Amino acid sequence: MSDMSVKSDIVVGVDGSDESFAALKWALEEASLTGQHVNAVFGWTHSWDMGSEPDSDEAWAKVRHDIANELRRWVDRASAGIDFDPADLKLTSVKASGTAALLQIGHDAQQIVVGRRSLGRVARWFLGSLSASLAEEAEVPVTVVRTVRGEEESVTDAIASALTPGNDPVHYVEPGPASPVPVRPVVVGVDGSLGSEGAFRFAAEEARLHAVPLEVLFCWQLKDLGVIPGYENAVPPVDAGQRRAEEILLDLMTRVEVPEGVEVNTHAFHIRASKGLIAASRYASHLVVGSRGLSGLDAHFLGSVSRQIVNFAECTVTVVH
Repeated sequence: MSDMSVKSDIVVGVDGSDESFAALKWALEEASLTGQHVNAVFGWTHSWDMGSEPDSDEAWAKVRHDIANELRRWVDRASAGIDFDPADLKLTSVKASGTAALLQIGHDAQQIVVGRRSLGRVARWFLGSLSASLAEEAEVPVTVVRTVRGEEESVTDAIASALTPGNDPVHYVEPGPASPVPVRPVVVGVDGSLGSEGAFRFAAEEARLHAVPLEVLFCWQLKDLGVIPGYENAVPPVDAGQRRAEEILLDLMTRVEVPEGVEVNTHAFHIRASKGLIAASRYASHLVVGSRGLSGLDAHFLGSVSRQIVNFAECTVTVVH
């Protein structure tokens, strides 16, 4: 990204939901820092809540006019207080599903931005989510903006109260760092591959734009390390795996360029990647990962690192392709 003199557009999906407002606000704030254009895309079908399907050219023209006005109201609401030039904004409505519209319009974008639906863990596993599907199918980075809804907070409050002795109501507070920190870092998950380099570049640019540290995490298991010298015919101990993981991480860092002024810290942890990165997301402002892994039915039933992170991370996530 840093070697691009002019970045492509940020394409953001909007549909009037709280999640899409959060995504649009994030995209506008990002563009205010980069000078990019933003294309707000509303993909709609004939089953929208606007009465019966139009039956004439004039009726269709009115529907498109009403959709354009609604898009403008959404943008005005999301852009309040953001230093963004309205001339850099494009509004697009298209008769297509949200996923299809974003894949088509965003195929040459710098990134596609969507909000994450607040389905529960079981519902997300069975039904999937637009954001996870989009992150798997897109050919450009996909950023999924997370919001905490009041419904989620009320349920966690109810659980906390039920499990706490006494009759006084309890307000659940999400766990945070052991000691306060002035800013939350950008975290990037890497594995030493070429895909890791792309994820690193995206994350490093985010850290530079927002003036925050960049934490580089290699979460590994022995099967991820290949053959470790000296253990060709034996299972290596964890400390040998840790040394090998640190070597892979060091090799990656010699191949990438760190933007000037960005503080970078590297870490290798013996833990499953999805579990480690989801844990890290509790302390991050933004989590960036590559798209390596399963896709399609395999991803749905067996899981992939990027899909699990998109669905369960506790901060905004970008999947880089």
